Amino acid sequence: MPPTLASLVHHSALKLTVRAGEDRLDVPVRWAHVSELADPVPYMEGGELLLITALKLDAEDPEAMRRYVRRLAGAGVVGLGFAVGVNYDEVPAALVDAAAEEGLPLLEVPRRTPFLAISKAVSAAIAADQYRAVTAGFAAQRELTRQALTAGPEGLLAALAQQVDGWAALYDASGAVVATAPEWAGRRAARLTAEVERLRERPAPASSVVGGPGGTDADDRVELHSLGTGRRPRAALAVGTAAAPGTAERYAVHSAIALLTLITERSRSLHAAEQRIGAAVLRMLLAGEPDHARAVAGGLYGELLDAPFRMIVAEAAPGTAARAHADGPAPARGAAAKSAEAAGAPLDALAEALEAAAARSGEAVLVVPEGERLVVLAPDGGAAVTACADFAAALEAGRPAGGAREAGDDGELVVGLSAPAGPIAAASAYKQAEQALSVARRRGRVCVEHEQLAAGSVLPLLADDAVRAFADGLLRALYEHDATGRGDLVASLRAWLSRHGQWDAAAADLGVHRHTLRYRMRRVEEILGRSLDDPDVRMELWLALKATSTDQGPGTPARP
Repeated sequence: MPPTLASLVHHSALKLTVRAGEDRLDVPVRWAHVSELADPVPYMEGGELLLITALKLDAEDPEAMRRYVRRLAGAGVVGLGFAVGVNYDEVPAALVDAAAEEGLPLLEVPRRTPFLAISKAVSAAIAADQYRAVTAGFAAQRELTRQALTAGPEGLLAALAQQVDGWAALYDASGAVVATAPEWAGRRAARLTAEVERLRERPAPASSVVGGPGGTDADDRVELHSLGTGRRPRAALAVGTAAAPGTAERYAVHSAIALLTLITERSRSLHAAEQRIGAAVLRMLLAGEPDHARAVAGGLYGELLDAPFRMIVAEAAPGTAARAHADGPAPARGAAAKSAEAAGAPLDALAEALEAAAARSGEAVLVVPEGERLVVLAPDGGAAVTACADFAAALEAGRPAGGAREAGDDGELVVGLSAPAGPIAAASAYKQAEQALSVARRRGRVCVEHEQLAAGSVLPLLADDAVRAFADGLLRALYEHDATGRGDLVASLRAWLSRHGQWDAAAADLGVHRHTLRYRMRRVEEILGRSLDDPDVRMELWLALKATSTDQGPGTPARP
């Protein structure tokens, strides 16, 4: 620890005597300074022990001494050393009273103790303290390195918490708590996720201080540090202490940052290698070679290739990734999406969210980026699939009031999920995910599951420009006939098809004789050049009618 007034008083060679301020001798001394100026305050920085002989002071004037001592205390001077036997044979009572009144420690320096001896003692104590701090810092660095090599990030955090006499926490790329030490710090670390999100929005390296005196947690000062060498922080470290760390503790924190950055970057390289293996495994699965895929994957993906999984295919809107890298983070659109999109392009954001959720739950997940597309294999019912749904829901909820996104909007994602499948049916699952993705794009949705398509209706799929164009072309001649007032063929066709070709029922719906209806259907066949006996023709006509409406002519989009 640094020298204090008490340590100087107890220094056997200095022979100092306390004349006032006995209860404040434990304050650290930053330096010992000699000044005979009547007002040395402009030259003080705070923390000094001021040494004087009162050469230019009227030390017996009570009012002058009160003003003098009050200014010294206001400037942060921690003690006053008065040399006796030079200008005064003893410390004047006016100075003693003023120091006692202000609470400023006053030390009597005997004539045989030169000021230089006091300065040397302070300097030697400061140097010894710095040497101890550096030595302790190196020892802490060795211990942190050993723990990082033998016990990983968890062991490193435990050693760091011990070194700083506080707690430490590690956050992943999504801002979620990965590990804490000691265990009781988990709840405190979880309350800092908002601050970690704000830190991650700044270019790395970045740091901030939360809490401390005057804050919500008056006894808890937390330093947050981003980890990573790239533009985007890959993780964050939180260190909580009761007070600002000293030199040795600062060494330990900086060593932990360096080691965790190395671990993070090494994990990043390993992650890139895993992605290359994952791409090969995915190609083998889609080629119908699950045994080869298992052989290549080994134990990398655990039981993922043996249990039911979901295939997830995601695409970013055109230009989204380029704009995200050029312009920086996209505007916030939801709690879950905010931190993710701030980290980069939407596909990267989704990948980080899924991988973080899988890591927290201890499940394996296969993530393969393919240019503007992301393909994911995740356990059915697992955390990654849930995170995908939450991510999509956050984007949906954050849209402007007024409805769904237009297909192709910049800054958005479209995601398709397959039904549960196994390795043998991987190719089918991929097709299902692509189909769901296509429907999501057409419907202006963020995410669609293939099972939702089977459980819903085919009619929403008709809301497509190509389908409307086909319907307009097929029915145009009938609409033009009806426009001349020579009959109502479109309504008659609709009624006849809705009654499955039952003449009496359809005629009753129209309020005409069945012979009239038969005549109209023959006219429909003549105009279209198609036979209504053909079930394919009836199906096409029915879908065309569904894609339009009875009170709208060809070329007019159907009402929703």
